[in-house]
Amino acid sequence: MDYVEAIAYLHGLTDYETKRVRRYTPEAFDLSRVERLLEAVGNPHRRFESVHIAGTKGKGSTAAMIESCLRTAGYRTALYTSPHLHTFRERIRVGGHKIGRGEVVALVEELRPLVKRMPGVTTFEVITTMGFLHFARSDVDVAVVEVGLGGRLDATNVLSPEVAVITSISLDHTYLLGDTLGEVAQEKGGIIKSGIPTVSAPQRAEAIQALEAIAQRREAPLIEVCRDWDYEAGPADREGQTFSVRQIANGSSSLEGEYWIPLLGRHQLENAASAVVTLHELREQGFELPVEAVHQGLRDVKWPGRLEILSQDPLVIVDCAHNPYSARTLRGALQEWFPERSWVMVFGASADKDITGMLEALVPISDYIIVTRANHPRATAPIELADVVADVGGGAEVSVNVEKSLERALAMMDPDNGLLATGSIFLVADLREAWARHTGEPLPESDGG
Repeated sequence: MDYVEAIAYLHGLTDYETKRVRRYTPEAFDLSRVERLLEAVGNPHRRFESVHIAGTKGKGSTAAMIESCLRTAGYRTALYTSPHLHTFRERIRVGGHKIGRGEVVALVEELRPLVKRMPGVTTFEVITTMGFLHFARSDVDVAVVEVGLGGRLDATNVLSPEVAVITSISLDHTYLLGDTLGEVAQEKGGIIKSGIPTVSAPQRAEAIQALEAIAQRREAPLIEVCRDWDYEAGPADREGQTFSVRQIANGSSSLEGEYWIPLLGRHQLENAASAVVTLHELREQGFELPVEAVHQGLRDVKWPGRLEILSQDPLVIVDCAHNPYSARTLRGALQEWFPERSWVMVFGASADKDITGMLEALVPISDYIIVTRANHPRATAPIELADVVADVGGGAEVSVNVEKSLERALAMMDPDNGLLATGSIFLVADLREAWARHTGEPLPESDGG
């Protein structure tokens, strides 16, 4: 088996990233499967400490910030995220480095005989086991682990973390997680464990009420940003932004103060504040996290594809917004950061998303719209996207692929325009690669997995 074959094997299992599952139930998402698989390889998830992160938006950014700070403080860290942007190897990282191709192959070959004896094991369950096994064998001190889907029934919920984190909750995967914020929060709040502190980003009333009820039942301390801690935006430019945090309840913390992050968008400030509060909770448990390490870790964080400027001239921006809430957040950020701009938009989205809701937010700021499809099995056909654009009062040009969409968008721009590519992480990945080919820059590593 080589690397390409290993990736193909993983996606040959039941894969809820490429196939729409009909039910978010214990029958479909059976934690006992991943528990048996982990037990068969020695329960590696019990051999390192962890931070577990759920939420609708901001999970990856928050995870990246926390991991960067822990690594800067001298800890041997692991980071587990999904989906990936360009290469499968991004999902499993140790010390800031992607897992090696040979290590992927070796882990798949090791687990394949076990998977044969466990019918129904899913792609994500096997990848989660691979990640935890790689982390344990790499002797990591602490892993920062992002939930894949939901929380309560997610394969990562076998962890007993030092701190749980719940980022901003909004409506997404409603056919699985529920039609109301309260229902979605019940699923996200499934990562709250008895007695383990949980940090929550600012939430709307219905969501925080659900989280508070779960935390009370499980006697888990719930620390809320904007109730127990506060944050305030500071100066910002196209390189990054400053913010300050302070503890409101339970005295003061040496982590109070002013910080700078290289990520744009005011929504990133609530993610950064949540990261600082999480680091404070880790310090309370004995983690050695000097203030200087937190400052430097936040300054050094990298999380591409999120309100990322690929070029200043022409202005080219990509963002992984994939639901109406994130599309509205993106629109607000663009209007704040680039108030004089209108946009030529390249848009592509997955078939299981609320495409109408996203386009209702983005069409009004777009002078010209090109709809296309990413190289992913869940991508919606461009002609269907064009129909939705028309339904919300716009018009769209149909393009067969992202490469041609980029060429057309650049040709349609005038000096007052920026180019915006958004709608899914898969669209953003393809556009980043197309841009690198267009400019002659080194291509991001990509394996089609």
